[in-house]
This record gives sequence, structure tokens and C-alpha cells, in this order.
Amino acid sequence: MRVSRRAVLQLTATTATAFAAWPRPAAALDYPTRPVRLIVGLPAGGTPDIYARLIADRLSERLGQPFVVENRPGASGNIATELVVRAPPDGYTLLMVIAPNVINATLYPDLKYNFIRDTTPIAGIGGSPFVMVVNPALPAKSVPEFIAYAKANPGKINVASTGNGNLTHMAAELFKMMAGVDMLHVPYRGETAAQADLLTNRVQVMFDPVPSSIGYVKSGKLRALAVTSAKPMADLLPGLPTMNEFLPGYEVTGITGISAPKNMPSEIVDKLNAAINAVLAEPRIKARFAELGSVEVIGSSADFGKVIAAETEKWAKVIKFADIKAE
Repeated sequence: MRVSRRAVLQLTATTATAFAAWPRPAAALDYPTRPVRLIVGLPAGGTPDIYARLIADRLSERLGQPFVVENRPGASGNIATELVVRAPPDGYTLLMVIAPNVINATLYPDLKYNFIRDTTPIAGIGGSPFVMVVNPALPAKSVPEFIAYAKANPGKINVASTGNGNLTHMAAELFKMMAGVDMLHVPYRGETAAQADLLTNRVQVMFDPVPSSIGYVKSGKLRALAVTSAKPMADLLPGLPTMNEFLPGYEVTGITGISAPKNMPSEIVDKLNAAINAVLAEPRIKARFAELGSVEVIGSSADFGKVIAAETEKWAKVIKFADIKAE
């Protein structure tokens, strides 16, 4: 039996209409239907962990399922990242992105994953700037004076960090590279030990997270020379200039955000991105993040992906220039 061309067209149109009306997978439409894990590659109590808990608490309220923060410290965040990379891309295992994720891509050449290739960016959360602080015994009272003093005393200034390859180290190496100065890097096992030696002038300078140093700056125990954010932090450190006023292009912020395994359904990505941005816009959350020295990075998942790519490229250049090796 011959079927007319009109009948075929009608059948095709009907089928297409029915297919278009067919519901999308319930996993994407109803997400989340069970608890969601947010994996943090650092111990509890640090600034990224605080960010994660603030966001998770509000997401639980907004999306109707528990968002549970799970700390998996170790190997500079690589243990947590690999756990998420290997998880199903269903939205129930998420990663708190931290600065080591963009540093480790170059620092550890034998990683079992490629962070950019093997993850799906969801949303940025905030950026944590640093402040360049010196022991008051150092004669320099400004960044230009510090650079002049360092050039007159090559290799005689000790710069502290909280560990080799840590962002406090990267910030110092970027400064050395852009200012053309020679300083001796002294890594410590944690911030407390580094600050103790800075306060006693065993080391002379450090690029430290703002919340960690602000008390010492206000008490006069440390002298702040500049913040590493793109804009001044007038609320926390009024009158303090930015580093890029003296070294154009210098900017260091510890990025934080949320990513997931690759191949996440776009519907879940969009739902999470919208919910996270809504949380970040809440006045109480905005105020708390400001207290922690965070700079706003609200945007799309694509925006966060661009930040990750740019930060990865920047720190790759610094690591290669300074010939930094993982310990």
C-alpha cells in the first residue's frame, strides 16, 4: 500500500510534537531528591570551609534537600578532587573549588585527572585576597620603598609562606617575578608558625590572607603595604593601596566555587548556578562574606569556567618561571 507524501509529513510532524512534549529525565526536573555531598579538600575551620558551610546551609533551605559538607583533606586537595572526578555526574557529589585546584594542574605533572577537562564548573563563590605585610623593623613603608630596599639587599629578605606551592607562596613568587627582586622563600607548616616568625622578625614579609593579618595590622604588630585584590578593601583596610597600583596587572585572590564531575546535565548545572547566585545575593550572606574579606564573583557557570582557565594559566607561568617543585 502506498502512503501519500501528505500522510508521511503529517505523521512526522505528529511524532516530532509528541517527542518534544515528552518529559525530560526526572533526575534533572526534580533535582535534588536526596542529600547532596559538597566535598572540601581542606580541614574544617578554614575560610573555604566556612564558605562551603554557609552556602550548603542556604542551598538546603532553597532546594529542599540536605547539602552536607564533607572534609577530605590531603595531598593539597588532590584526594578530594579525584573523589569528585570519579563520581557519577548526577549532581549529588560536588566539589568546593579552592586555589590548589588551579595551582596543582601544573605543580603536579602526574595527576590522574585533568581538572579543566574532567570537571564541570557550576558557580563561583568568592575570591579571598591577600595583604602584603612586613615586620615593622623593616625600613620600607610602601611597596616602592620595599622594592628599592629588596633590590639593594638581594637575597637578604626572607619571605614566609604556609607551604611550598601554597597560594601564599605563589603570591610571593609572582611579586618577585613582576618586581624583579630576589628574596629567600621560607616555607612553614601552617599559618601560625609563619606568623610567629614574622612577628619576631625571623622572616620579614608575607602575603597573608586578610582575615588572618588584619588584627596584627590594626594593633601595629605588622605593617601592611598593599592588598592583592583588583580594588581597594576600604571597609577592612581603609587607605591601603592595591598592589596593581605599583605593579600593573598584579592580582592574587584565592578563588572558591563549586564544580562537579564532567558531563553534568545542563539542567542541573543551571539550577545549581541560579540557586548559588541567589544565596550569594542574600544580604546576610553578602555581609558575612565581606567580613571574611571575600570579593564577589557572581556569574554563570561559563564565567566560572573562564576564571578557572585564566588562573590555571597564570600560575603555570609562575611555577615554570620560579621552577617550583611539589614536595
